[in-house]
Amino acid sequence: MRIDVLFQDRIGIAQEILGVVAGYGLNVVAVEVDPPHVFVDAPGLGTSAFGALRDALLLVASVVDVKPVDLLPGARRRLHLDALLAAMPDPVLLVDAAGLVVVGNAAAATATGLRPEQLSGLPLQSMVDGAEGAGALQAELIASAFRLSPREVTVGGEPYLLDCRPTEESGTGGILTLRPPNRLGEELQILQPFRSADFESFLGTSPAVQALRQQGARFALLDAPVLILGETGTGKELVAHACHAGSHRKGAPFLALNCAAVPESLAESELFGYAPGAFSGAQKGGKPGLLELANGGTVLLDEVGEMSPYLQAKLLRFLNDHSFRRVGGEKEITVDVRIVAATHRDLSAMVAERTFREDLYYRLNVLRLEMPPLRARGDDIILLARHFVHDAAVQVGRPAPSLSPAARQALLAHPWPGNVRQLQNVLFRAVTMCDRSVLGREDLDLSLPGQVAEPWEMAGTVSLAPDAAGGDWPEDWEQARDAFERGLLEQLYPRFPSSRKLAQRLRTSHTMIANKLRKYGLGG
Repeated sequence: MRIDVLFQDRIGIAQEILGVVAGYGLNVVAVEVDPPHVFVDAPGLGTSAFGALRDALLLVASVVDVKPVDLLPGARRRLHLDALLAAMPDPVLLVDAAGLVVVGNAAAATATGLRPEQLSGLPLQSMVDGAEGAGALQAELIASAFRLSPREVTVGGEPYLLDCRPTEESGTGGILTLRPPNRLGEELQILQPFRSADFESFLGTSPAVQALRQQGARFALLDAPVLILGETGTGKELVAHACHAGSHRKGAPFLALNCAAVPESLAESELFGYAPGAFSGAQKGGKPGLLELANGGTVLLDEVGEMSPYLQAKLLRFLNDHSFRRVGGEKEITVDVRIVAATHRDLSAMVAERTFREDLYYRLNVLRLEMPPLRARGDDIILLARHFVHDAAVQVGRPAPSLSPAARQALLAHPWPGNVRQLQNVLFRAVTMCDRSVLGREDLDLSLPGQVAEPWEMAGTVSLAPDAAGGDWPEDWEQARDAFERGLLEQLYPRFPSSRKLAQRLRTSHTMIANKLRKYGLGG
């Protein structure tokens, strides 16, 4: 039985308590003194003898209570620590100042092919692959008092990112964490603001969207590459996420590379990683690329039509056998990653023009999803508009306004070259600038790219006469300009009743509009 003796602290009381226990001839295997407690582990103490011992201990001055406990605090802490280490998915090692392993968790034992008890006393250099590099790493760890920047190491033939922290300021050892690339990929995915959604959450009731849902849900269950085609702003990335969320890979990382946003040299290292010393300024120990980080998951190659011919060839090789070499590396790396490619370009035309590899096109174009443009989705435009108005209202902290019949008609008539993204931006701007409970046609900025939005087209006809009664032409340029400015402001100000809103509508400075309103006696 294990007992807890609670006492009021005074000199010599612990010794008196142990003296009473010894007087009963018990075999004591463990004692922990943690004032105001003395814990005693006496396996031979039975329930019948406990009552007499308890009465004897309560006769000791300052002893308050005596009760049985299931575990001593030290044993409980060890159990908690063992449970904590066993639950950690990444290999973790406690290493002393000489570079010898004190203790390691089950994941560390698995990585090295040993049992957890075999790790104790093992030199760190015997665990890391490559005797020369391992010895240098151990020496560097000791010399730096276990304050090293993260670097890549190989343990049991597998790459890990080594993260090191000293146990104390005096540098008497360190805690080493080995993080596999796919675990880093999972953390990167968690940090992304975008959250995956399945095809059922894809808004729209048009036949085009219903067909996309059905086809996409089937494709998600397969493991072949998916090619997503569509104009800019149609939601290609959303569909790529849905393909991942609906697949058996949904618990693994989803990572993306925008091929149009990075130069060729950087895109190669981002996708495939690089070996130690691959180029000047490279991270010491090398760096895994997205394919390694996403092992078991999905990689989206956005704007794949912008990929250079060299990268096209390297990607083709990966699609053939799922293996590759890092930049500057010689080792073949094999990963299990599904490729989803997206582009707004016409890849078949690019193949004909010899700007995109024909063989890569056919390797990517196994399963193809074509995103319908917003202008072809009918009443989905109004459904999406109401959704975006509600979201925008939540962001700006105001009740969601409704859409007037004229606004709905304008939304349906607009060609939407920027598609869903453009619709979202137009409505966010309208909700932000309008304080009324109903959004009108005049609140929507529906100008087209390359088109100069003439303010008077929305505000009405502005007279060039110097005053409302006169019909003569202005005498000079200054008078014509003043007449135009006055007429424009008189018609627009009732709809945008503040200098800030009016300046936003006319895309000019707030100060200039305020000065003009004062000049013409408008605005109160």
